[in-house]
Amino acid sequence: MAKLCSVLVAAVVVLSLLTSPIDCTRKLSKPRPKPKPKPVSHRPAPAAKVSHKPAAPAVKVSRKPAPAAKAHRNYTATPSSPSTVYGSGGWLSGAGATYYGAPNGDGGEGGACGYQTAVGKQPFDSMIAAGSTPLYRGGEGCGACYEVKCTTNAACSGHPVTIVITDQSPGGLFPGEVAHFDMSGTALGAMAKPGMADKLRAGGVLRIQYRRVQCKYPGVNVAFKVDQGANPFYFDVLVEFEDDDGDLSAVELMEAGSRAWTPMAHNWGATWRLNNGRRLNAPFGLRLTSGSGRVLVVNNAIPAGWKPGTTYRSLVNYP
Repeated sequence: MAKLCSVLVAAVVVLSLLTSPIDCTRKLSKPRPKPKPKPVSHRPAPAAKVSHKPAAPAVKVSRKPAPAAKAHRNYTATPSSPSTVYGSGGWLSGAGATYYGAPNGDGGEGGACGYQTAVGKQPFDSMIAAGSTPLYRGGEGCGACYEVKCTTNAACSGHPVTIVITDQSPGGLFPGEVAHFDMSGTALGAMAKPGMADKLRAGGVLRIQYRRVQCKYPGVNVAFKVDQGANPFYFDVLVEFEDDDGDLSAVELMEAGSRAWTPMAHNWGATWRLNNGRRLNAPFGLRLTSGSGRVLVVNNAIPAGWKPGTTYRSLVNYP
């Protein structure tokens, strides 16, 4: 009986399911409404602001004609570093001194600078010396002036005298020397006490002090001696008596009808040459650059009818 009841109950459940089915499907979420598009503005975009301020003023162009180039004049230019020539200006030690030639002479004619007989005349006046390699400098030291003095010999006065490098000292340095001055007899004797010049000259190799100084030739201007071997295609000249530095590091030549400076080559001693393979047109201007960079322009230094072996004295010198 109980079993029959269980069957009946099951049947009733099945019939109820068939008449009222359960919704087992998953409900789909409603789609979100699409946002309404924003209305498009039909106003034109604002134009970029244009500045109405005037543009930067144009550069004024001068209608005046350019000034004509000034004629060349003799002039000097101050060097940027004169200390490269004169050092600190203090006395230097470690140099030696001897003399050559006659005891009261000019050391002998000629010399490795090419000054020849000028060494015994004004303005050199025999107060000259042959310098060792550090002083002669391959000839570019020619014309440089030094003060020298001695104190190591009983005949030394201790007072300085001024000498000019006009030659190259033969041989090397003596032991312990940094420089050597082979002086004329006149110059070495000038370092002595009064009446003791011969004793000083007999003292052998003297130890001296020295310093580079400016050359001063009052009333004397730069001179140019044309070499005996010069010709219209080959110009060679000796430059003498430069005040101030005394030596030269460069020489340039300007031909007639030209405005260009042509460098000359250092020949030997105090001589400079130009040989560019063509005929040179005189008169010549010469531009001199001293050891410390000072410039001196000498217009018409060599005339149109120049002659070999002739000395031409200028009207200028370094101030």
